[in-house]
Amino acid sequence: METPENPVGMRLDEWAVRVLAHPLRSRILGALRLHGPATATELAVALSTNTGATSYHLRALEDVGLVADTGDGAGRRRVWRASTDSHSWVNSDFADDEDARTALGWLRRDYVRQFAARAEQWLDAEADWPAEWVDRLGLDDFLLTVTPDQLAAFDAELDALVARYRGLGDGEAAARRIHIVVQSAPVDLAPPGAG
Repeated sequence: METPENPVGMRLDEWAVRVLAHPLRSRILGALRLHGPATATELAVALSTNTGATSYHLRALEDVGLVADTGDGAGRRRVWRASTDSHSWVNSDFADDEDARTALGWLRRDYVRQFAARAEQWLDAEADWPAEWVDRLGLDDFLLTVTPDQLAAFDAELDALVARYRGLGDGEAAARRIHIVVQSAPVDLAPPGAG
């Protein structure tokens, strides 16, 4: 599968969700996105696993277009990269596919765990960072009162804002890659119309 040199995002289908819903595959993709291209051996060391397992799971991720060979390897030594900066899905696309729904449920909970771990890593590291960064990084939360259509418009504006800033600092010495996580959930967890 051909992948662009500067990819942005992709929409996951039911097969990609099933492939990605695996503890090591999810971590491999995350490592490639956060830290850049790596070999199976380098990933195995970083993720405390073995090269055979890492190679196997990289090929599975390649089959659904989530990772790609950079072409920079020599012989059997392949260098892998994430094919996209991000991926998304539409929950209701999997309403009639129990296996995909189950895989997506696992994947979403895994992401929550990974995001929480990364947030705690930042809390441990922030004391060593300059105040100009510490004052701008961290946790925020907001409350909105919106309809589903208004929330969709908010999401579209947020996507446009992210696209505008995605590579804005490229080439600047003071720039750092920043991981932004967006999570939304209703305050009242009872579904609309529930009495």
